[in-house]
Amino acid sequence: MTNIENKVAFITGGTKGIGYGVAQILMAEGMKVAITSRSQKAADEAAAELNKSGKGEAFGVESDVRNFESQQAAVQKAIEKFGEIDLLFANAGLGHFATIEDMTPEQWSEVIDTNLTGVFYSVKAGLESLKKSKGFIITLSSLAGTNFFAQGSAYNASKFGLTGFSQAIMLDLRQYGIRVSTIMPGSVATHFNGHTPNEDDAWKIQPEDIGEMIASLMKLDARTLPSKIEVRPSMPPSK
Repeated sequence: MTNIENKVAFITGGTKGIGYGVAQILMAEGMKVAITSRSQKAADEAAAELNKSGKGEAFGVESDVRNFESQQAAVQKAIEKFGEIDLLFANAGLGHFATIEDMTPEQWSEVIDTNLTGVFYSVKAGLESLKKSKGFIITLSSLAGTNFFAQGSAYNASKFGLTGFSQAIMLDLRQYGIRVSTIMPGSVATHFNGHTPNEDDAWKIQPEDIGEMIASLMKLDARTLPSKIEVRPSMPPSK
């Protein structure tokens, strides 16, 4: 089992939801985390809250995954702070849901640019550091990356693409000792699509569950790679 204490994670969209929950778990394991947000204020506030745990260390970085230069700058700040990157968790994402008649070009572009192109930018920006550390890339796809649904044209396209992208770069990068996994969750208790997590979400996957999964992946011997992981709530409500 690999020791992950003092390893460094770069988490896109880390101020709430899955990104924040993953940061909590990784810090509990003694890791250092750089969390990004389009708002420096939000990133700093989330990092300050995370640092109250007294374990690991959190650092907030402003970046926009839709801009390659922004991602390069954010990765460089994380490296200047912590020295390297051992894990890149491409978590930032959003969704617009509408029929093809109602989906606007702007909505389509925002989903694809964030959920798919933004992951490409994040991976490209962190790649040289990950080669040096023989690190881990984990992307957050979705069950929507293999299961299409009505009004999901943009979201399905982004997540189908992300699943394929992740599996392809897994084959590209294993020659460098970099492991790539994509996690494909079903319903997670987050703020996604304007939802406010509440007690009725107890049946859903919790953000910290994803964090425990990522910690477990990192602890696996480097010879082993679960490259694509589907995860569902074990007991969803009866319809």
